[in-house]
Amino acid sequence: MPVPHFGLLLDESRFHEFAEQLRAAGVPFDIEPHRRFPGEPGEQWTMFFRDPAGNALEFKSFRDESMVFAR
Repeated sequence: MPVPHFGLLLDESRFHEFAEQLRAAGVPFDIEPHRRFPGEPGEQWTMFFRDPAGNALEFKSFRDESMVFAR
């Protein structure tokens, strides 16, 4: 079952830059930054972490943004 969360899309370079900033700040990840579905239409980078209030945040970057809602 999916976790209720807030999500935001970033371009790939900004995604990786942000992930490094989070690591440098010692932010613990619920799901480490990683690539999902390599070579498939919905290929994406994703990471999950929590804000100070405990809300789940997901940041993603799609190889092809037109595939955001592809299944």
